[in-house]
Amino acid sequence: MKVRKTEELKLEYYFEDMGSCPIKEAFKGIEYPWEALLNKDKVADFTRNQNHGKVHSTVIMTGNVFIGEGTEIDPYVVIEGPVIIGKNCKIRPFALIRPGTIIGDDVVVGNGCEVKNAIIFNEAKIQTHVFVGDSIVGKGARLGSGTIIGNRRFDQKNAKVVVQGKAFDIGKDKYGGIFGDYVRLGANCETSPGVMVGKYTWVYGGTSLSGVIAKQKIVKLRQTVEIEDKTADKLNQTDHEGKV
Repeated sequence: MKVRKTEELKLEYYFEDMGSCPIKEAFKGIEYPWEALLNKDKVADFTRNQNHGKVHSTVIMTGNVFIGEGTEIDPYVVIEGPVIIGKNCKIRPFALIRPGTIIGDDVVVGNGCEVKNAIIFNEAKIQTHVFVGDSIVGKGARLGSGTIIGNRRFDQKNAKVVVQGKAFDIGKDKYGGIFGDYVRLGANCETSPGVMVGKYTWVYGGTSLSGVIAKQKIVKLRQTVEIEDKTADKLNQTDHEGKV
């Protein structure tokens, strides 16, 4: 039985510029936004193994990897195909790009990032030491340094998206989430599997997210910090057994 198509289930709630999507075919004819992740492997041309960019000699690439013109792959990056990377991207040192990832044009993947089985729209920026797995990141979105996109439930059951009290079973046990156009997550955010963040929403650093976050909002983290007096204690260099 189908449910009424609420605003939060519509593609345009998250993405207003499909021309910036590197795999637009994956979004054709789908009922819900997350279905594009299930479709992409059926329509993407993962057979290409071509390098039109600038790849450092220390980069390791396996499988089919397509790299567009003007893209720079910095030292010690590992790319496990099949992977498609568009034009004029910057892949910073020690990044790991895992199979099934499709990256658009003018994207930055920061130092030490891991990106797996994801669709990254044009002009997105994934900062330092971020994990993005089984997710869709919209045009111009920013994922702050240290952010972790959780992509598997603790109980290892299928991921679910809950919209207005209705749970949608993704049909897969690994699913991160959807981050709309120009979404911005501050440093060290973490998200639960199935999160969906509407376009233009900003989230303060250190925030934990789950469920559906409305578009064009600012999500603020508030916390209480207590500061108390203490003695001038000096710490030992060794433990109780004399070990450093």
